Amino acid sequence: MIAALRPPRLSPWVLVGIVAAGTFITALDQTVVITALPAIMADLKIPILRLESVIWVVTVYLLGYTAAMPLLGRLADVHGYRRVYLLSLAVFAVGTALVALAGQWHWLNGNLEPLHQIVVARVIQAIGGGGAVPVSLAIAAGLVPPAQRGLALGVVAGAAEAGSMLGPAYGGAVIELWGWRAIFWLNVPQAAAVAVALVFLPERRNPGARMDYMGAVLLTAALVLLCLAIAHEGLFELSSSTPWWLLAGCSMCVVALVVVHFRTAQPLLSPVLLQARAFVLANAVQLLVGVSLIVAMASTVVMANTVMNVPHRPVEPFTAALWLLRMTATIPMFAVIGGLLLRRFDARWITVLGLGLIAVGMFRLSGWQIEITEPRLTIDMVLAGSGFGLVVAPLMHRAVSAAPPDYRAVAASMIVVARMLGMTLGIAVLSAWGINQMLAILTETPSALTTPGLDAEARAREFAEYRRFLQTASLDLFHAFYRAAGFVAVIAIVPALLMRSGSPEESETVGP
Repeated sequence: MIAALRPPRLSPWVLVGIVAAGTFITALDQTVVITALPAIMADLKIPILRLESVIWVVTVYLLGYTAAMPLLGRLADVHGYRRVYLLSLAVFAVGTALVALAGQWHWLNGNLEPLHQIVVARVIQAIGGGGAVPVSLAIAAGLVPPAQRGLALGVVAGAAEAGSMLGPAYGGAVIELWGWRAIFWLNVPQAAAVAVALVFLPERRNPGARMDYMGAVLLTAALVLLCLAIAHEGLFELSSSTPWWLLAGCSMCVVALVVVHFRTAQPLLSPVLLQARAFVLANAVQLLVGVSLIVAMASTVVMANTVMNVPHRPVEPFTAALWLLRMTATIPMFAVIGGLLLRRFDARWITVLGLGLIAVGMFRLSGWQIEITEPRLTIDMVLAGSGFGLVVAPLMHRAVSAAPPDYRAVAASMIVVARMLGMTLGIAVLSAWGINQMLAILTETPSALTTPGLDAEARAREFAEYRRFLQTASLDLFHAFYRAAGFVAVIAIVPALLMRSGSPEESETVGP
């Protein structure tokens, strides 16, 4: 067993804050590049016709971030948290510096074009960033007594949420002041500062622990193939066989992983984890929360910039971002509140409360009209955001508490992976469903532009009517998206209620 981490000089909560800062920095880069893409394309002279390829700058980070977590999480459980955390920060810093140097890799003989340089660098960056998240959560869980573990996990998980949610706004501000390369150069001293602070963190190793490298390779391959399959546009449209081949490959990796699992003394995923109902159900809830979250975020931004953009009251892109910020800024705050509540209440009931708030918020959003005004706009977005925030700490706490001490980083990695897979699945379903529904609306509605025999005045009236119909039909479609997100949250209440734990550690967190 690994002894609890007890820093000799700094307060445990100071160290929790330090690892939370590292998590925030790495989480920023999940989404910060979204704002930077136009500037990157302009600076590196990447034509708009290659936009589909440019999207991989975002996709590969999410993919590498997700796939690296279980591998580096287990390496940390075996070889020590501080060692692997420092290694993750170093890899992240190297990757982020290479992104900033894109277009200037002359030592590669010019064989790699700038776009491909960024993609390669983002993979390196993602591996480091993905490793830092579960290790920081495991460190936080070991730094404090069990009764305070929920709050520590809430602080670190809240920092990760804040980073991913505030990334676009942060990126926009830095680009405005210094340009897109500064986004990535700023990561280097920030990561270095966190690394220097970690000298105060004592190292604890488990000499008896072993790394299951074959299991790590198979799980990583399965996650990569699964993410690529559910992100492929042809999966739900049944327009391509590629995603099905990817799913077949994923299934083969899972079967091989099961075989290796039973033949390995210390498999990558501990049998204790797989047999712990709390761990399995927490991951199931987290998957569904990820689906609901991405549907809410994507629907809000697209709806604000299209349906709500009426001539007499146009909605600028920045205004739409502020609408969403009402929800996303609430999430990290309530992640910490959820951690505080764990000292008094069972994780199940906090999770159910959060899911209920998500459902209520989504159903209220499904009632928005084109002329939505304050205070309802803010109330509904904050309501949903508070729900998404409240579930963060209890789900993380239930998963980590179900793990043996030498599997905490793996448990933390899997609960984060579940959220990422849920978001990937949600955006894939949303894209396929939304595109098909929108095409149906457009094809079934006759346009005034194609109606013969109309004079200019009549055609203008018909076009205005056509535009109103499209707005109404599109608004109904977004309402359906929000209702679907609400129903997903309601469904998640069932596994949340069953998420009991027999862990003696967890029973200590509930006050009288």
